[in-house]
Amino acid sequence: MGKTSRDAKISAALTTARLRHAGLRPTRQRVELAGLLFKDCDRHVTAENLHDEVTRAGVKVSLATVYNTLHQFTEAGLLRQVIVDAARSYFDTNTGDHQHFFLEKEGLLIDIPGESIAVAGVPTPPPGLSVDRVDVVVRVRRN
Repeated sequence: MGKTSRDAKISAALTTARLRHAGLRPTRQRVELAGLLFKDCDRHVTAENLHDEVTRAGVKVSLATVYNTLHQFTEAGLLRQVIVDAARSYFDTNTGDHQHFFLEKEGLLIDIPGESIAVAGVPTPPPGLSVDRVDVVVRVRRN
């Protein structure tokens, strides 16, 4: 067995274990999508971007399946959804404490380390509710 084939099998096994640990059944589509999402460093993707990437990799999967899978991964804690406006959201593989800069014209999100920003003045929620988290998206532009 060649190194590439062995690496692919190891990667698939690790991806399968990650999905099972998150409580998800490792279907073919989930393993393929997770393999692409988590293969490198942390990243921000839209469903459309990931669908294009999967298609280029030769994997047959519908855009609806990509959307559904991204939302399942988010619910399972593998991703964090970042909504930048009513029509656009990104999925972030970094689920740790951080916020984002957003270059609107380029559609690019850049992480802001959690310790670099403080949020003050969060109002007390109505009775029976608690604040889960506060997301900050700082819109920036190139000079």
